[in-house]
Amino acid sequence: MQLSIRNRFDATVESVTAGPAMTAVRARLASGPEITSAITSDAATDLNLAAGSAVQVLIKSTEVGVAVDPVGRVSIRNRLPGTVASVDQGTAMTVVKIDLADGGVLTSAITSESAADLSLTAGMPVTALVKSTDVSIAAP
Repeated sequence: MQLSIRNRFDATVESVTAGPAMTAVRARLASGPEITSAITSDAATDLNLAAGSAVQVLIKSTEVGVAVDPVGRVSIRNRLPGTVASVDQGTAMTVVKIDLADGGVLTSAITSESAADLSLTAGMPVTALVKSTDVSIAAP
């Protein structure tokens, strides 16, 4: 199967916290960082998720925010430090590739206005921000 999702990472489930409607899944990417995903409990059951399960973590590039200043108290679970690898400035949208501190590359698609406001350039330290509800899980 081919997907349009740019960010695909091999991972291992560390924990599964099931609720009646939603389940929180913590997974460790093969490159090191931990990611939290909030998926429906039905989906978690269908995927048969448990600690130690091999999965793939999927994040659409349009769901990755970029911060250049220290991130204070915020409800966003996934805060991934890294360095801007490249900035591909477009008319409406800009694609930012981020080398994650623990390894791997994360792609973010943000408005060109936001990229200009942040003065993003290669080599700049940033934090990628991804809400747990924007992280999907695939199982073999």
